[in-house]
Amino acid sequence: MILSRKAFLRLSGVSLLAVAARKVKSAISGTRWAMAIDVDKCLKQENCTKCSAACNQAHNVPAIPQSGRDVRWIWKDSFEHAFPGQEDQYSSLRAAPAMVLCNHCDNPPCVRVCPTQATWKRDDGIVAMDFHRCIGCRYCMAACPYGSRSFNWMDPRPYIKNQNPEFPTRTKGVVEKCNFCSERLAVGKSPVCVEACPEKALVFGNLADPRSPIRELLSTRRHTRRRPELGTGPGVFYIL
Repeated sequence: MILSRKAFLRLSGVSLLAVAARKVKSAISGTRWAMAIDVDKCLKQENCTKCSAACNQAHNVPAIPQSGRDVRWIWKDSFEHAFPGQEDQYSSLRAAPAMVLCNHCDNPPCVRVCPTQATWKRDDGIVAMDFHRCIGCRYCMAACPYGSRSFNWMDPRPYIKNQNPEFPTRTKGVVEKCNFCSERLAVGKSPVCVEACPEKALVFGNLADPRSPIRELLSTRRHTRRRPELGTGPGVFYIL
């Protein structure tokens, strides 16, 4: 069979895309991104919000003042709400509100209920979102037991301060959440919240690598996760 030049180029292009896809999958296979938050270090600077401020600026998170309409990627929550049922177990957690974000679960219930596959779990453990495919049904919000997702009840763009042109803005009717700074990981950088923390309370790394700092930390320090009894397998750990 003799292929025309056009057909040959088309098949070559498809082959190159397939090879690229395999390389990308190979690059992240054997990787399980996770975060550890050292509670004592996080509490050293009272009322510190540098990590959330850096996240908001990097990801164009709107500062909406209306109660119940705010959008959050990483924020502080009360101990009672963040760790229900653990009130009498971990004294260091009771000291102040805890830093919370999307847990990027091993078994994310949000993924199972999304009708458009706008949210999915990547091979490297990150629970990702495609804002363009989100239809705003909010099934994922109802399924998430951690309250880690926010809904844009109004156009968020007028509420964005110092817009970052390198990250997409969202629209009314779209759900959003922390993405573990996947856009930064793709170019070899750490999550912006990790870099912004003055006390180095946030440790990010690959759980699949036994020599990674986060694995070493978890192997030597007592830790917990939010609502582990649910079986979701949260990828955010709290060092006690």
